[in-house]
Amino acid sequence: MKRNTKWVFTAALALVMLLTACAQTTTPNNSGSNTNSNTNTGSDSKPEANPPADDKTYTLKIGYENNPGEPIDLAANRWKELAEEKSNGRLVLELYPSSQLGTKVDLTEQMRSGANVITLSDGSFLSDFVPDMGIMMGPYLADDVDSMFKLYQSDWFQGIDQQLRDQGIHIVTTNWLYGIRHVIANKPAQTPEEFKGMKLRAPNADIFIKTVEAMGATATPMPLGDVYPSLSQGVIDGMENPLTVIYGSKAYEQAKHIILTGHIVNITTWIAGQKYMESLPEDLVQILKETGDEAGNFMTETVIASDEETIEKLKAEGVTFHEIDRSVFKKAVEPVYATFTNWTPGLYDTVQNILKE
Repeated sequence: MKRNTKWVFTAALALVMLLTACAQTTTPNNSGSNTNSNTNTGSDSKPEANPPADDKTYTLKIGYENNPGEPIDLAANRWKELAEEKSNGRLVLELYPSSQLGTKVDLTEQMRSGANVITLSDGSFLSDFVPDMGIMMGPYLADDVDSMFKLYQSDWFQGIDQQLRDQGIHIVTTNWLYGIRHVIANKPAQTPEEFKGMKLRAPNADIFIKTVEAMGATATPMPLGDVYPSLSQGVIDGMENPLTVIYGSKAYEQAKHIILTGHIVNITTWIAGQKYMESLPEDLVQILKETGDEAGNFMTETVIASDEETIEKLKAEGVTFHEIDRSVFKKAVEPVYATFTNWTPGLYDTVQNILKE
């Protein structure tokens, strides 16, 4: 009897061990696909760009040199409102005017490394990454704003855009009219000869420096925020910029002559890092771009509408306006285009043909 009990016990134990082994074998097989998936998306694999939509909040820091109250600041606030509303709060745009986040160079390096930063930029600066982009800030390149916008929508520019992405820079929106650039100085000048000896602040980019020098003046590169103290200390005699920026900088307190050169139709862009844009869900990328374009339309309308008002404000501050023969200046700056030997051969003609289409 004892032998039978022992045999039954042994058989039962063997059955339990067999079932346990089967269960252990079955469990890994049922979760095997998940295990393989985790392995494939490990640290050695490239993350998938533009992940699916989620409920996370994404904060973007918007940095720019301009002061509160300028059209670019008003439009940035409009962008913030639109983006946050249309994303139901999943996008949060934090605004940092007056260079609070640092220089354009600093911000660009941060964003290329993956930081959640967006900043203003244009052809003069972006030419450091894609040389042909520099022509977008060429003197007297186009006759009007609509022509410049047409250039940004061309197939040629789409190629430029892709080259910038390859450099880690993602253009978010392009239809922002920064303004028509003129000169403010502490003395009048109406010809290139009368500009000689005048020290004018210019952004630290070759296209601006060479344009100012071709117009007859001496270019003095410096950040926009340094203009006011430099004028008051006599380091410079003036600067070139759109009227609204001139007014916002309060340069008129130190210089009382505006020369209406209209030498550049300044379209600006907002750029982000390609890495960060790829980390945003696709629907938020779309909202960011669409609302950026809406704010750009607002910016353009604001700049155009405010120019006359700004002229009256500047006149009230004792500023005198001087009309010039722009054809004389246009001829004076023609040699500028031939100095950029790193541009694609025939680039100027390519752009002019697009503008004529």
